[in-house]
Amino acid sequence: MENEIGVLARISGLFSGKSYNLNSLTVGTTEDATISRMTISLTSDDQTFEQIKKQLNRSIEVIKVIDFTDVSIHMKELMFIKISSCTQQDMIELSHIIDVFGVKMIDYDIDHVLIECVQTEQKNNDLIKLFEKVFANRFSIVRGGSVAVEAISFSER
Repeated sequence: MENEIGVLARISGLFSGKSYNLNSLTVGTTEDATISRMTISLTSDDQTFEQIKKQLNRSIEVIKVIDFTDVSIHMKELMFIKISSCTQQDMIELSHIIDVFGVKMIDYDIDHVLIECVQTEQKNNDLIKLFEKVFANRFSIVRGGSVAVEAISFSER
C-alpha cells in the first residue's frame, strides 16, 4: 500500500465498518519509503474473505493484495513477556524454558525478567499456556502482529 498519512486508518476502518474481526494487523515501510507492507491475519468464511479481498483491491492506496492462504510462508510474531517476583528457583526454570523454546532473556534485575519471543503465533500461544501454569499471575505480555513472507525453498512447501 502507499505509505501516506491516513491510509492505515482508511484500511482498518474498512474492516471495522463491515464488522470484520482481525486477528492481527501489522504495518511497516519496505525498502521503498513510499510503500508500506500490511500483514493482515483474520479468520472468516470463504465468502467473507473474498469480499474483503475485493474491497482491498478497490482501495486506491492498495498497490497489491497477496493471499497467503494456500502458499508456503514464513510467519512470525514478536512477543515480550515480563515475569515479576522471580525466585532463584524461577530463574532456573526460566533458563530451561528459554532453551527449549528458543527465546531470549533481554533484560533482568534481582526479581524481574524480560523475555523476547520471535516465534509463530502457535508457539507463542504454547509459551503463554506454560507461563500460566508456572508463573500464574506474575507475568504480563505485549504482543505484536504477525508478519509473513512467501517461502523461497521447496522444502517449505
